[in-house]
Amino acid sequence: MNVHARISKEWRRRMTLMALILNGSALWFCYDGLIAWPAEEKRYQQLVTLTAGTVSEGTKPTEKDPAVTRAWEQYAAANNLNPKVPKNRSPGDLAGQRIIGGVMLFFGLSFLGWMALQHRKSVRADGDIITGAGGETVHLDTIVGMDRRKWSNKGIAYAIYEVNGKRRRLCLDDHKFAGCEKIILEAERRIAARAAASTPADPA
Repeated sequence: MNVHARISKEWRRRMTLMALILNGSALWFCYDGLIAWPAEEKRYQQLVTLTAGTVSEGTKPTEKDPAVTRAWEQYAAANNLNPKVPKNRSPGDLAGQRIIGGVMLFFGLSFLGWMALQHRKSVRADGDIITGAGGETVHLDTIVGMDRRKWSNKGIAYAIYEVNGKRRRLCLDDHKFAGCEKIILEAERRIAARAAASTPADPA
């Protein structure tokens, strides 16, 4: 048989979605820590100066105070600023956002690199030889069983084969590598044929 099972569209779609979520979240944190929150802190300092005579000493101006809200809305309208009352963004807050964003971006870019490497892999069947995604080679006739316990939920089966008297497993992931099921069915057909051939015929 000749089968070349490559990365499936469904696997690619799911991994792309995960990469977008991970990297998008990382960029969001980085944007807050590097641009949005520093700008808000600058506006907050303007608010502190603006409301110096409105709030009591030692009290931070917040949107919960109607006088602070009115004062900021008037100031923002006159200076073309965001009318929402700014919040205090401490150096610790900014550092936290930047660190989280940096860590997530590292993992997000690493995930994209891993995805690129996965697209170079495939599962092949050339004649009687199966080449797994990891490069391992297995002769179809050495497969003695098929473990389908994860098939219904994940589309994964494990071919049980023997090498030098030892049993090993070859992962055949049809969800990730579309076309693996053809290899699985051929292996099962051969297993059934060998079992039938070894069964003694009933005496007449």
